[in-house]
Amino acid sequence: MRLAYVRPAGGRPAVEFAEERAWDARDPKSLERVAREFGAKRFRCTTLLKPADYQILLVEAPAVKREELKPALRWRVKDMLDYPVDNASIDALDLPVPPGIAQRVHYMYAVAAKNETVRATVERFQKAGLALAVIDIPDTAQRNVAALYETERRGLVAVTFDAHGMLLTVNFGGELYLSRRLDITARQLVESAGEDRVRLLDRVLVETQRSLDHCERTYTFFAMGHMLLGPLPEEVGLREHLSSHLYLPVEPMDLDAVVQLPPAGAAWAANERANWLKVIGAGLRVEEKAL
Repeated sequence: MRLAYVRPAGGRPAVEFAEERAWDARDPKSLERVAREFGAKRFRCTTLLKPADYQILLVEAPAVKREELKPALRWRVKDMLDYPVDNASIDALDLPVPPGIAQRVHYMYAVAAKNETVRATVERFQKAGLALAVIDIPDTAQRNVAALYETERRGLVAVTFDAHGMLLTVNFGGELYLSRRLDITARQLVESAGEDRVRLLDRVLVETQRSLDHCERTYTFFAMGHMLLGPLPEEVGLREHLSSHLYLPVEPMDLDAVVQLPPAGAAWAANERANWLKVIGAGLRVEEKAL
């Protein structure tokens, strides 16, 4: 398990500690021992779902009162889930349109997870004696990190890779306007060679171009500023490949530039930085409402 203590407010965010510990999901005492070691009961706790444990669905925002939003979203997504909607926990992530901007359709994301997944996550923390404040998702965790790099009035593309694949997000004004996944893992990129690697790099490029085209058509109230590329265990030529075909400057996502890392963070290899990125992003969350 990975756990980090992040202070998101008060100037530059600071990661007070970031540690890894062995954890057996079948042993309820396993999490309790780690919580006791770090005095985790003192903190507001956030955890992340795995990508396989939820769906994030782009839908047209229902024109209803706030208190009627979730029932309306259930109706919107019921045919988009591969299980009965009555078995789903659903929350909304708005894609706000700035005042005075005319947009034909107002969109939002519906985030859906099975009730049993949410229940098991909550019970895991309860058995360890921890009060779980937020169950979050990697998409918004990446948004939180990317928001630290935003420039005024410009959108920002962030692309990261881990064992679950590629995650592409688009930020504007601290909000998440696009989230897409691709089944290309960091390991696949590193272990590929020759034509196989070129095909993978081209897939990343094509999907990035499609995402940019979608944002330009859908969200006319902002233009893209630059693109951030998350760390990879080894150099694979991706930054150069993207830079030579995209109109955006492509820059490395360097956590040191925006976050005060713990002393051990200076020695993190690229793969370790990739592993910690979304954990730290979850700690940067300041909203109070849980999914």
